[in-house]
Amino acid sequence: MPPLFIRKGSAMEERRGPVAPKDPTAKRPGYFVMKDKQICAAPQPDGRGIQFIYEDNGRLQAAARLAGNLEDERMAAEIGTVAGLRKQVHSIGVSVRKAGEPVKVKFAFQMYGHRDLYNSGTTLEMELMSDGMEWVMDLSKCDWSDDDNVPGQIRFEFEESGLTAKATVCFYLNDGYTAPVQKPEKEIDYDGAAYKMIISDSLVSKGNIHRLKNAIDRARAGEKVNVGFIGGSITQGAGAIPINTECYAYNAFKGFCDLCGRGYEDNIGYCKAGVGGTPSELGMIRYEKDLTDYGRFIPDVVVVEFAVNDEGDETKGECYDSLVRKIYNSPQKPAVILLFSVFVDGYNLEERLDCVGKAYNLPMVSIKKAVYEKFYLSEEEGGIISKNQFFYDMFHPTNTGHKIMSDSLVNLFKAADASEDTEDLDITSVTPPKGSEFENVYLADRKNIDDCAAVISYDAGAFTEKGTELQYVERDRNLQGTPEFNDNWMYDGKSSEAVFKLKVKCSAFFIVYMDSASLEVGTAEVYCDGEKKLTIDPHIIGWGHCNALIVHRGGPAKERDIEVRIPEKDIDKRFTILGFGIVD
Repeated sequence: MPPLFIRKGSAMEERRGPVAPKDPTAKRPGYFVMKDKQICAAPQPDGRGIQFIYEDNGRLQAAARLAGNLEDERMAAEIGTVAGLRKQVHSIGVSVRKAGEPVKVKFAFQMYGHRDLYNSGTTLEMELMSDGMEWVMDLSKCDWSDDDNVPGQIRFEFEESGLTAKATVCFYLNDGYTAPVQKPEKEIDYDGAAYKMIISDSLVSKGNIHRLKNAIDRARAGEKVNVGFIGGSITQGAGAIPINTECYAYNAFKGFCDLCGRGYEDNIGYCKAGVGGTPSELGMIRYEKDLTDYGRFIPDVVVVEFAVNDEGDETKGECYDSLVRKIYNSPQKPAVILLFSVFVDGYNLEERLDCVGKAYNLPMVSIKKAVYEKFYLSEEEGGIISKNQFFYDMFHPTNTGHKIMSDSLVNLFKAADASEDTEDLDITSVTPPKGSEFENVYLADRKNIDDCAAVISYDAGAFTEKGTELQYVERDRNLQGTPEFNDNWMYDGKSSEAVFKLKVKCSAFFIVYMDSASLEVGTAEVYCDGEKKLTIDPHIIGWGHCNALIVHRGGPAKERDIEVRIPEKDIDKRFTILGFGIVD
């Protein structure tokens, strides 16, 4: 083909036609840490939408095992630190695929710092479009902080909220590393016999079905019936995309409505009271506030899900037992269902907690029994479902996992509906297998403390402010997060002395406080009758999280003097008391 020419002024310049692109850069071997992972742009205060995916505390390694089939433990250990990540990973490939018109997406990979967890580490950022095209970030060209500690979180940031998409992230390796073989997954046949076996195996016990069957019958007759869920982050909906409509709680509620309702908004109510990272020790204190709304929501069915959260329960089961009895023995006499979820490594506390269900003859559903023996790593290894299909990360289910959980609960509803009715069971005379010292615990916060009969007097002292850096959760059908314990007392670090004094008649007493990673938050000391009981360090948990600890237990109810003091070394730092748990 002869050369092309273009006239510029009076001169003629040769133009050689379209220039061929450079040879493509050879793609390095690598492995996925996300593969077609569903994401949702959760609403933020500034109007943007963000999907947060946390990668610390072993989550990134678990993601590489789940999505990338990484079996080399040395390589897995390396990516647990920023130094190891930079040694192993040459570049990161990212693609986002959204239905409809592509939009701009910012990919951010934040490293947590040694000195200041959220602020002193590197954040790698790259803008791309949601058209499915892979964009690659060369880590050797990035500016790194000298305070990097561990990979902390991945974010997909959208200019508007509510959008859903699928994301893939691949780690391409430096020379000297071998990528794992990627194994195909088989599709799940939700109508097949194998899937039905999963659901059938989840039913540990129907228990005494009187209350559950009664709720179903009344709903079918058009009476008002309310279904509630209380638990940790899985009940909150973590891993479900979007979290408000694909979580197990909402879909179990819909299954209940399909079985016996007259329309979701007609005669069946719904409450989802899951709070991430919290055990039944906090659940029993917040039950009236978060699930019953102090009597405005009267539950007829309550699903309790704390089987993977309760390692943090100081009593190793008594708080769980107390919560179950509190719900079951409440005036509305709801059906109580125990749901045992599971982590990717098979961990849960079912063996510790199922004695509670057995003692009170309660319905019990086990997701571990449903799926764990049925996982496979490759199609050739048999099994029904892969861990990557069930788990969004090492702790939380995918939409598929949430579906299995909701289908398992609906299976229980149907089994109860098809059973002959029984007489209601009075458990007041049943010996609590773990103990029930806290069955009557209730929350005293800034809003209701003046109405608490057990509180004789209190002086908040320098705890005059309201903390706004709180844990946010997606309640009920909401995609927008709402704050937990917003009626709190915060010391703002601007006084020469900070002591909260409380005189209360009680047999047991808890403090609920706010954890934080901020260096501007300090410690507090808690005293009972002049004796120091606790030194609270909000940095031990290290993220914005509600926590409850026992200050006193044991003995009869009597007047006690409680003090929360900010020590001199932290007098210039903040501390937030979220509330108190009182057993009078």
